[in-house]
Amino acid sequence: MDWVDRGLCRTRPERMFAEGAQNEAKAVCADCPVRLDCLAYALDNREEYGVWGAMTDRERRALLRRRPAVTSWAEIFEAARTHEDRALISIPQQARPTPSRAVGRAARRRPGTARKGFDR
Repeated sequence: MDWVDRGLCRTRPERMFAEGAQNEAKAVCADCPVRLDCLAYALDNREEYGVWGAMTDRERRALLRRRPAVTSWAEIFEAARTHEDRALISIPQQARPTPSRAVGRAARRRPGTARKGFDR
């Protein structure tokens, strides 16, 4: 677990397990360079408590229930990272994906209106 020494939480790891401070703990993870390594470890080892890789224990349990067949989250994240790196190398800068057009449509929606099926 060489990634542990590079985690942003390494100076005060107890705050990642503080009750009622999950949003603060998740904020620490937001810019962490080893967030996916941390999350993969927690998922693969079924960590029951605390915030790991910006996910709470409840969020991790839900993910594990949705994907029961996954045997190694570390392998999945590594494959995704490798695939993304190769894709970005081979795609010319002007052809790289841009944010979803749905975001633009939502921004143009009249104030006070919501897409069908969403609460206001």
